[in-house]
Amino acid sequence: MLAASATRPYRGVVSTDPTPGHPDEPHRAGLAQRLNGLRAGVLGANDGIVSTAAVVVGVAGATAEVMPVLLAGSAALVGGAISMALGEYVSVSSQRDSERALIEKERQELASDPHGEFAELVELYRERGLSEDTATRVATELTAHDALSAHLSIELNIDQDDVVSPWSAAIASAVAFTVGALLPMATILLLPHPARLVWTFVAVLVALAVTGYVAAWIGGARRGRAIMRTVVGGALALGATFLVGTLFGAVAG
Repeated sequence: MLAASATRPYRGVVSTDPTPGHPDEPHRAGLAQRLNGLRAGVLGANDGIVSTAAVVVGVAGATAEVMPVLLAGSAALVGGAISMALGEYVSVSSQRDSERALIEKERQELASDPHGEFAELVELYRERGLSEDTATRVATELTAHDALSAHLSIELNIDQDDVVSPWSAAIASAVAFTVGALLPMATILLLPHPARLVWTFVAVLVALAVTGYVAAWIGGARRGRAIMRTVVGGALALGATFLVGTLFGAVAG
C-alpha cells in the first residue's frame, strides 16, 4: 500500500516529548476537528451574509415596506441555516466514512502481513530521505509503539484519534450562517430608508472582507486575493439582486 506522497510533510514521532515544537505550531491533538469546525463556520458565515443580504436587498429594492423584507429575510435565514447544516453533515459524514474505511483496511493489512507492512514502512521513510539504517530504526520504534498510527500517518496522513465529526461541522455551519445572516437583516431593518440600503452594502462588504481573510488564514493562502474574491463576489450578488428588485418594483408599481 505505497500511497505516500513525496510532497506531504513528514510527521515525525521520534521525540519522546508529548507536545514537541513551538506551542503555536498546529500539531496538537484534535487539530482536524478544530480546523473542520472553523472551516465550516467561516463558510457558513460567508453564505449567511451573502445569501440573506441578496434576498433582503432584492426585496428592499422592490418595496420600502419593512414587513416583506422581514418575512423574506427570515425565510432565507431559516432555510439557509438548515440547508447548510444538512450539506455539511452529509459531506463530512462521507469524509468520515472514507477515513474509517481506510483505517480498517490498514488494520487488516497489518494483521495479515505484518512483515510486508514493516518493509513498506521502512521504504516510505527511505523515500523521505532517511538512510536505510535510520529508516529501519525509526520504523522499528514506531511499530513497537503503535504500528497502525505509524502507517496511517506516513501513508495517508490520517490520525485515527482525530477523525472529523459531521455533527460539529453541521452545528458550526448552522450557527455561523445564522450569525452571518443577522448582520444584513439588522442593518436593513433598523436603519431608515433609503440609507439602509447603502449601509447594508457597506456592512456586508466589510463582513465579507473579514470572512475572506479568515478563510485565507485557515488555508494559508494569500489574504489580499481571498478578500478581493469574497468582496467582489458579494458586491456582484447584491448589485444583481437589487437591480432585479428595483425592476420588479417598477413593473409591479
